[in-house]
Amino acid sequence: MLKDKILTFIEKIQTIDGVAACALVSRDGIVAGKSFDRDINEPWFGALSATILASAESAGSIVRMKSLESVTIRSPECSIVLMGGGENFLISAIVKNTADPENVYRHMLEIAQTVGREL
Repeated sequence: MLKDKILTFIEKIQTIDGVAACALVSRDGIVAGKSFDRDINEPWFGALSATILASAESAGSIVRMKSLESVTIRSPECSIVLMGGGENFLISAIVKNTADPENVYRHMLEIAQTVGREL
């Protein structure tokens, strides 16, 4: 049942225009589900995604931000968008630079909120 839910979330993320690849990662860095368009080191990707989001949330807390919704890592080729999905998971998506960032953010946030409620 859990694997089916995770697969459903991965499929939903993949339908967002501009998302090239994605993963649903536990807050402790374990890749629970994925769809990648390239070969990657999954354990490192999961661990670093969780570490980056946790570090950004901690930095935000220090400056008294009420909540941190996402972190974006940009490069000339693509971006990585990390978004918390409740207490247990996060979404990590590789997004093409041709994508509309507001559209990607809006749809990812909607999915992340559902992940937070359901997983």
